[in-house]
Amino acid sequence: MAIPLQLLFLPITFLLMTSLIRFSQAAGIATYWGQTTSEGSLVDTCRKGTYDYVNIAFLINYGGGQTPQLNIAGHSLNSSEIETCQGLGIKVFLSLGGAANLSSSDDAQQVASYIWNEFLGGNESDSRPLGNAVLDGVDFHIQAGKADYLADLVQALSKYNTPERKLVYLSAAPECFIPDYFLDAAIKTGHFDYVWVEFFDNPPCEYTPGNTSALFNSWDRWASYTGINTLFLGVPADPAVSPSGGYIPPQVLIDEVLPFVQNYSSYGGVMVWDHAHDLNYSETIRPYVSKSQIQYYAAI
Repeated sequence: MAIPLQLLFLPITFLLMTSLIRFSQAAGIATYWGQTTSEGSLVDTCRKGTYDYVNIAFLINYGGGQTPQLNIAGHSLNSSEIETCQGLGIKVFLSLGGAANLSSSDDAQQVASYIWNEFLGGNESDSRPLGNAVLDGVDFHIQAGKADYLADLVQALSKYNTPERKLVYLSAAPECFIPDYFLDAAIKTGHFDYVWVEFFDNPPCEYTPGNTSALFNSWDRWASYTGINTLFLGVPADPAVSPSGGYIPPQVLIDEVLPFVQNYSSYGGVMVWDHAHDLNYSETIRPYVSKSQIQYYAAI
């Protein structure tokens, strides 16, 4: 029996259509919590429903024989809050801040072991500051101290992952000027899952009112930079947190900036600095942060 001609064309048409479209992954919003006493609890932050990644800021005094200290502006924090956030699908990271002071590769390995056992999946500690909660990963927000051996620390933390299971996600928050003095070598290891570049407080690579060229040129360079896997656009939640500029009004971000950065395959979302100043910025932009689920390359 002869097959109708129309049926013969259906498989060809389907293949043609699928070759002309791509499905994009959902993008997300990251932020930092723990900077001021007035910003509310971690669990309240997570329940806002606007964030996909929350960095607990900061762990300081690490390396060089120092005693690490969790400095979160006097907030109390327990394992149930972290587990509640994770139950909502939010990845919770420990952010390394302050002045880096690693003295050697061995020192970096010791700091990695400390972080693993005190905050991640290790069990060789009786003094875990956050109880039994297992954080999802480690963020590097380092803008002071020494750049030495930070790449070794990244390598050491990444070794806790196995081909079968991802146990430690890694992220970094470099400034937008390339190369970042502190994190460049660490980024080039390729082990950072997310890099949320701070496109503010740095006039050569930030948005200025009515002018996106410096921002777009910088984003383009970062998108193809060695070691970048998933790239986030770091923006200030309020002009008050970026005295040197770079604040992007939400509507400008929605109308001009997001359509540009979303064209890059490495685009992963937006990092909003920081939660304490984020009154409604993330809520306003959230519906627009993800790419369209289907993007057509050509019409059929």
